[in-house]
Amino acid sequence: MPLPQISSIRTPDRSLQGAMNTRRSGGLSLPMPFFAIALLLVTYGLIVCWSATSNDPDYNFTRQLVGVGLGAVCMVFFYRFDYRHFANMTTILLVINVALILSPHLPIIGVEAKGAQSWINIGMQVQPGEFAKVTVVLYAASLLARYGGTLDDAREYAKVVGLLLLPFLCIMTQPDLGTGLVYLFISAVVLVMGGAKPKYLFITLFLCVMAVVAVFALDEVIKNSTGEYKLLKQYQRNRLLVFLDPDANTTAEGYNLAQAKIAIGSGGLFGKGLTMGTQSSMGFLPEAPTDFVFCVLAEELGFFGAMLLIGLYIALVASSIRIARNCDDLFGMLIVCAIVGMWLFQILENIGMCCGLMPITGIPLPFVSYGSSFMLVNFCMLGLIGSVWSHDSSLGRKGGYGS
Repeated sequence: MPLPQISSIRTPDRSLQGAMNTRRSGGLSLPMPFFAIALLLVTYGLIVCWSATSNDPDYNFTRQLVGVGLGAVCMVFFYRFDYRHFANMTTILLVINVALILSPHLPIIGVEAKGAQSWINIGMQVQPGEFAKVTVVLYAASLLARYGGTLDDAREYAKVVGLLLLPFLCIMTQPDLGTGLVYLFISAVVLVMGGAKPKYLFITLFLCVMAVVAVFALDEVIKNSTGEYKLLKQYQRNRLLVFLDPDANTTAEGYNLAQAKIAIGSGGLFGKGLTMGTQSSMGFLPEAPTDFVFCVLAEELGFFGAMLLIGLYIALVASSIRIARNCDDLFGMLIVCAIVGMWLFQILENIGMCCGLMPITGIPLPFVSYGSSFMLVNFCMLGLIGSVWSHDSSLGRKGGYGS
């Protein structure tokens, strides 16, 4: 059965005319509170990232600044581009998704690092799976928007879930479980906000839990027959075991978590000062500028520094939700919700794994973790939210922050 036509998206003619009038009157409007919060968050994140990389020769802070510069250009592009043009590109976006995610498998440009085929070398190493987050957001939103806010047919729901799973299945060929989980969470948020029937959502959740149990059980059977695990890498299993029993072995699998807790606890209320964190500077804390950058922040700036970061995240999410609530266009609302869901998942997972509340997955912290590709992608997300704000005339009338 073909997908419904995109005309089912609630995009009133007055929204299109309002956007045209805005452009004629001298340009697009800016959601100033949203961008002001984002600017504060990026600045704070750069300070923390600079401190985390200052004592580590393996990281070059200049690359982070390059990511910010390129990200700012991409943000302006997406902000000025009318996001509604993506609404009719569902198939194209899916093709781009698959091409990006599978590109590291190409024989010449593909690069393997840390046990995963996740990078390509095009004069510089980039991670296509990161850039695919942008197309996953647009793809999922355009797919669900076709149903006009109501998805209560079992066959259509099964088809949509199958299509949403394709990016996850592709990323697992690398394998990159952390990025794959981000794709899944984006899809889950869009399903919920796109009007999927609650009964179908609960059935899907139950099947996902059963699938995880089945993978572990089958992997044990394979281990008993072949002597090694095939479905999950040994380090992936170790991370889950450490989460279930963090004190089992603090010198091997539990080492990262133990050092992370020491860093957070030693920061106290006000921290030791920028670049003065002993856990990161002396090499005890692994992957400090990337996976465990929150621990660096907590050690060097203390409890109040960590709360400042969380406060900025809350402000950014609240500002984005206000924009989503006042959208007349379903497609635009789904884009903003998908981005907010992605940010929330990454924030909660990263901070949670540093505190031992979530399994260690290697998911970076938005706007703070080292990584030019990761930073660029987050700037693209800011631009997309800005595009929704500026091209939906209802947001212009309400200022984007109405009730």
